[in-house]
Amino acid sequence: MNSPTLVLKKHEDRRLKSGHLWVFSNEIDIVKTPLKSFTVGEEVSVYSQSNVFLGMAYINPHSLISARIYSHTLHESLDLPLLQKRLANALALRTRLFTKPYYRLVFGESDYLPGLVVDRFNDILVLQINTAGMDKKTDLIVEALRLLLPQTKGILLRNDSPARTQEGLETFVRPVFGELPDEMTIEENDTKFLTPTLAGQKTGWFYDHRFNRARLKDYAKDQRVLDVFSYLGGWGVTAARFGAKEVYCLDSSPLSEIWIPKNAEQNQVADKIHVIREDAFIGMKELRQKQEIFDVVILDPPAFIKRQKDRKEGLLAYQRINELALKLLSPGGILIFGSCSQHLTQEEFIAVMHKACQHVKVDAQILEFGTQSADHPIHIAIPETSYLKMMIVRKA
Repeated sequence: MNSPTLVLKKHEDRRLKSGHLWVFSNEIDIVKTPLKSFTVGEEVSVYSQSNVFLGMAYINPHSLISARIYSHTLHESLDLPLLQKRLANALALRTRLFTKPYYRLVFGESDYLPGLVVDRFNDILVLQINTAGMDKKTDLIVEALRLLLPQTKGILLRNDSPARTQEGLETFVRPVFGELPDEMTIEENDTKFLTPTLAGQKTGWFYDHRFNRARLKDYAKDQRVLDVFSYLGGWGVTAARFGAKEVYCLDSSPLSEIWIPKNAEQNQVADKIHVIREDAFIGMKELRQKQEIFDVVILDPPAFIKRQKDRKEGLLAYQRINELALKLLSPGGILIFGSCSQHLTQEEFIAVMHKACQHVKVDAQILEFGTQSADHPIHIAIPETSYLKMMIVRKA
């Protein structure tokens, strides 16, 4: 079946020809193909002004990113066979990388399934569907996942992201298949964690820092550690498992008081873990007032720069939190700093640390850089799929 045609303005095809998958509303020739002529989620054939086919996409005429390409085969539909093919390809990568079924199974555009995120917790799958076009395929996605992973016992739709609001979609969290336990288990870097199924942040766990957390093995042994923005203790409990002598976990969420002790107990390190429920900035200042000193400080904050207009305020927040961390570090201490702000460039990431060091008058050495783990692959033509940055710094 032929699909409706979407035509771009002159010279607006260069990015798509390079492999990018997004079509912005201001790139569309609305004289030839008026946006009001399309329905939300409709599949369209995208063409350049010179009538060159660029890809099959689904469209949301009300969104800034009006169309997202899902195939480069003319008239190919985003149907069950294509979903099965893409999901099987995504699974093949993860099973090659990991021996146990705990990982991000689908990472949107990077797995050629724009708008879809799937995290796997053994026999439980947690989905986030962030676009209107993919939302219309919900039933097909669930069917394809059940066919791919027949051992699946439950599937949760965690459709509560701000991206859905921007797409004109309702936000909700609800099961769509099977029975869901109150808590899910994961294994990461030889450490076991419990996470609340319905009450957790995002999809319940942040798999993207897996490889970065593994680096604690070389830095945590016999050290006194402060884990800031600790959530469920992913960093702090791992540090304790890797031989830290004492770990303080600082987080403002009530979840931290419940789940960090559970996860410490799960890994036989409860005697090493102390939980402080407080705002990160306030809690670090209070630790400073008490003259507490740590050998390792871990900063894994939420995105301080969620939008371009947040840049100035966000950069200052990153600088100030690093200043507090440096003041709490012993000479020769290790600072692990992560950012999930996609809008923060690598140059700015380094500059933030440089300014923090200058402000507190210390020298530092950057020992390592890290990025998102390989189950969050970066699409070679889509810089927006690269968001996570990590550095390990030694206070001189």
